[in-house]
Amino acid sequence: MPRRDDLDEPPGSGAGPVVPVGTTAATPVDEPPVVARMVIEIRSDGRRTIARGALEDVASGQRTAIEARGSTPVQLALELARVMVRLPRLVVGQVRRRGLLGRGPR
Repeated sequence: MPRRDDLDEPPGSGAGPVVPVGTTAATPVDEPPVVARMVIEIRSDGRRTIARGALEDVASGQRTAIEARGSTPVQLALELARVMVRLPRLVVGQVRRRGLLGRGPR
């Protein structure tokens, strides 16, 4: 089975270029700097779907694990949203102070 990064993205998918591991893509001039990273791996056997990953605050280096389960894509999306809402208060507080949730500094 081909790896996902070996496949071309369909036209109009909105995905950026595929960058080989160990290299860095140049940040376009009109984009703000990276302040957080989120990586999620999704596994499914047709009956159940599990999403696992991590969220990292770039400035502090703080990381937290994320896991959600669902039997349909909608259930998985809702559970993932619930998990994000339940993130540790410290991480959420830092995200809010930096205005990453669209609310601006308090």
